[in-house]
Amino acid sequence: MEEKKKPIGFYDSGVGGISVLRQTIKLLPGEDYIYFGDSANAPYGMKDEEEIRRFSLACGDFLHQKNVKAIVIACNTATSIVVKTMRENYNIPVISMEPAVKPAKEAHRAGDILVLATPATLKQARYHALLARLSIRDRVVDVECAGLAELVENGDLSNPQIKACIYEKLRAHAGRKNVCALVIGCTHYSFISDQINEVAKKLLRGSCEIYDGMYGTARRTAGVLSENDLLNPTNRRGTVRFFSSLQTDTESKFRHFLEL
Repeated sequence: MEEKKKPIGFYDSGVGGISVLRQTIKLLPGEDYIYFGDSANAPYGMKDEEEIRRFSLACGDFLHQKNVKAIVIACNTATSIVVKTMRENYNIPVISMEPAVKPAKEAHRAGDILVLATPATLKQARYHALLARLSIRDRVVDVECAGLAELVENGDLSNPQIKACIYEKLRAHAGRKNVCALVIGCTHYSFISDQINEVAKKLLRGSCEIYDGMYGTARRTAGVLSENDLLNPTNRRGTVRFFSSLQTDTESKFRHFLEL
């Protein structure tokens, strides 16, 4: 198959990375896509590093065997752990993602930046290296959101437990008077950014701008494909194929999240 006509591969632990896929489709509607959701092991955020490495490399191998032209690691937690290995293992572009701390810093020269992420992401050296590189560690407040990705993964975004969980995680920061931004540090949370914003406005008593890495990852994917002359020149609408590590039928669930 001609390289340009091959699909782009995405993966995450379950539905989260579909948020990144959606944004990429908006930028590159003519591309074909394969999404692999590791639903059997979702979410990754509470697992140890070796488990995440093993599961992620299995996802990468699956996509590589599907003859994709690029792999997008649509997961902040997995990026930190496997991006270097994947780039060594595969002879195709591997696009990573990271919490959108940089655009938050560029937009706000002062004030606290709250990063909402999984415990695994907040522990990773790559995340702390990002903060050091941006000289912003003293302005960033880590908000560990254990359990929130699981609630999103269950599929019912109207579940009142979601808003209750967000409230619980942000309540400890209600006294902060100079919070200027919230960074979505987990792709699952992208689907509930409106609820996060609603709770933040009540607790933090002001307007906090929300920054989400899915937008930058989608733009980076388009840029990498262009740089490598891999953009599909077709004028037709592309296709999306879904795969899962669960034996049960998850395609309807994945397509529901794609259409949100």
